[in-house]
Formats: sequence, C-alpha cells, structure tokens
Amino acid sequence: MFAVNWLSPRDLIETFATIGLIIVVFVESGLIPVPLPGDSILFLAGAFCATTKPGDPHLNLAEVVIGAFVAAILGAQIGYMLGHRFGTRLFKPDARIFKTEYLEQAQDFFDKRGPRSVVLARFIPFVRTVIPILAGTGRMPARKFAVANLIGATIWAVGISLLGYWLGSSINIDKYIYPIVAVIIVLSLIPPFLEYRKHRRTRSSRG
Repeated sequence: MFAVNWLSPRDLIETFATIGLIIVVFVESGLIPVPLPGDSILFLAGAFCATTKPGDPHLNLAEVVIGAFVAAILGAQIGYMLGHRFGTRLFKPDARIFKTEYLEQAQDFFDKRGPRSVVLARFIPFVRTVIPILAGTGRMPARKFAVANLIGATIWAVGISLLGYWLGSSINIDKYIYPIVAVIIVLSLIPPFLEYRKHRRTRSSRG
C-alpha cells in the first residue's frame, strides 16, 4: 500500500495523474466539506501540461480542462440535488450545527443575491462545497442554479487550469504555486466583501 497526502496537490497528481485532479474537484464542488487543495491542484495540473522541467509529470491539457470542467459541474449539481431532497431533514431548531434559522438565512441570501452567490463561491474554499447543498435546501430554482453552476465552473475550473498552463513554462512551479493561489483567493474575496459592506451600510442607514 502507498500513502497519499490528500492535502498535497503535487502528491495527488504524481500518484493519480489527471484522475487525482478530477476526484478533488468533484468532491470539493458540492459533496463533502473537507479540506482539499482545489485551487492549487487546478493551477498545478495546468502548469504540468506546459512544463518541460525534468522530474515533473506531464499532463494533457485537453484532459485536464475538460475533466475539471465536467467534475466541477457534476459535483455541484449532485450537491444541489442532495440538498433539495434531503437538506430540510437535517435542519432542526435545536440542532447544534444545522439550525433552522440557518436555512432561513440561506433562503434570504439566495433571494437577494441569486446566481451571483453560486459563481463567487467557486473561488472560496469550503464555501464552494456548502453553497450547492444550501442552494438545494433553500429551494433556489434549479434552472438558475444550473446556469450559475455552468458559469462558475467555467471561470474556476477552466480559468485556473489555463492560468497554470500559461504560467507553467515560465515560472518555478514549486516556488510560486501557493502565493499565486493565495492571490486568486484574495481577489475572489473582494466582491463578497464589497457586497457585505454594502449590506452593513444598508442596515445601518435603516437603523
């Protein structure tokens, strides 16, 4: 038996190649809220499609892009369906984690922000896993979710892997992968932060 570090994108790719990428993206897109390196494995997989450095695995760009795209869509759609079918059974007024008030807040959240929340959540670790389940539980219209899921998967899965491919042949992957992923996450947090600040100002003016 061999041990695999599921938090190391390089270890996952070296062990499972493109299948490792697909598994991580699929699970993290809406199934289980566990800490997986979704952003970094997308970037690294794209970079490994372009790198010619000895010792680095070489992946096929079409397989990486298409595989990540399909896995991202399917993972989120399954998460949505699970939330839609079973989500309300988890929420109880006296529950420690799944409180009924959280479900009500989720419904209000989606009513106000709609598909934007699904797209933006793609770039926020853990949140991108929970949002599809909440969207299904909160009865977000299936068609709206599907469209937002398609857009989010395209920008996130395809965009980050192509960014990795673009930079893969010109930078030291091992040295810069985590700073680049950190920048991607920080930039993706700007729209939600602005939305939150706008919401706070609206509440203050009403008060």
